[in-house]
Amino acid sequence: MANGLPGRLLQRREDPRRTSFLELFFDLAIIFALTRLSRALLDDLTLHGAFQVLLLLAAIWWVWFVTAWSADWFDPRTPLIVVLLLWVMFGGLLMAACAPTAFGAQAMVFAVAYVSIHLGRAFLLIPALRGHPLQLRTARVAIWFAASGVLWVVGAVVAPAREALWVLALILDYGLARLGWPTPRLGRSSWPDLQVNGEHLSERYQQIFIIALGELILMSGIAYGESGFDRERTVAFAAAFLTAVALARLYLMPAGGHLGAAIEAAGPPGSRLALVAGYLHLVMIAGVLATSVGLELAIVDPGSSDPARLTVTVGGPVLFLLGRLLLSAVIDGSVSRPRLVGVALIVLGGFASTQLRLLGAAAVTTVLLLLMIAAELLLDRSQRRRAARADGTTERRRTDV
Repeated sequence: MANGLPGRLLQRREDPRRTSFLELFFDLAIIFALTRLSRALLDDLTLHGAFQVLLLLAAIWWVWFVTAWSADWFDPRTPLIVVLLLWVMFGGLLMAACAPTAFGAQAMVFAVAYVSIHLGRAFLLIPALRGHPLQLRTARVAIWFAASGVLWVVGAVVAPAREALWVLALILDYGLARLGWPTPRLGRSSWPDLQVNGEHLSERYQQIFIIALGELILMSGIAYGESGFDRERTVAFAAAFLTAVALARLYLMPAGGHLGAAIEAAGPPGSRLALVAGYLHLVMIAGVLATSVGLELAIVDPGSSDPARLTVTVGGPVLFLLGRLLLSAVIDGSVSRPRLVGVALIVLGGFASTQLRLLGAAAVTTVLLLLMIAAELLLDRSQRRRAARADGTTERRRTDV
């Protein structure tokens, strides 16, 4: 079968995998989606509005994640996979375009686009994989996407039950992936069936996180350019830039670059780690999105003391840090003490900043993120020195012997 169509479509795990141009082109849809979601959150800063934005983000993230995972298995240079990625990209753009009104007039467009993306993927792949074991895996996934698709479409029709049905649909989509899509008569997919190239998928996670940071910088720059260049707005814009730098540093170090190696070292069970990392990246990107909205508000209206605006300014970094702490824990079991202390300080700073203006809250949060990085650097340097002294002592003992 290696010489047939399935053989031409599939990547070999031993082959080096670099992100293709088409995969990066597909990511452009996510830039648009994040900007639309930030607009939706800006329009409704209530808890209910934040919940709706998180639900939409989870749906858009699942489209990206499943596509990135699929692209890890298939050769993106083959015509069928090119068509598949473009199909998903177009559907993702439709979802993003109607995101601000997805719980209103455009609910059906959002739901049908989401369902069509996943069933369209199966429609293309199942015939192409005829005779290959992966056809069965694709069929299991398609059956469950069809089941959750009913909930998406019914939710679009029945407005009073829309949120509940869409939440249930996402629970099915996310939860069944963790269980291997158990299907009557077809069984379930094992972790070896879902094995991925760790370095490639880790690189894709880094790229999509950079895109999230890009949305933060883009919207902050637009807000600053349109609001004027007075002193307070300039300070807020500087805080936005420093926050983006801090989040990038906190994402990458420590252990951020070790995800791919951890997936590879785990063997087939590494697919479980890759999936959990996907869930946690959703948490981190949600945090970056909220941070972007908070900083944009600080630039546009630095003197505001609206509690809802202060909450999103502080809550975004906290959400990111919680996701990042959990990612380090699943990669190598490590937990950064400066980050744990930093989360507590940001939360306390959030309560204290209720007496401050929005600019003050943004500045306090930025300073705490930077202090967190400085503390980690000092702690790492101290550990290196202790290790060097211990190695020196061991070497002297060997020489004496």
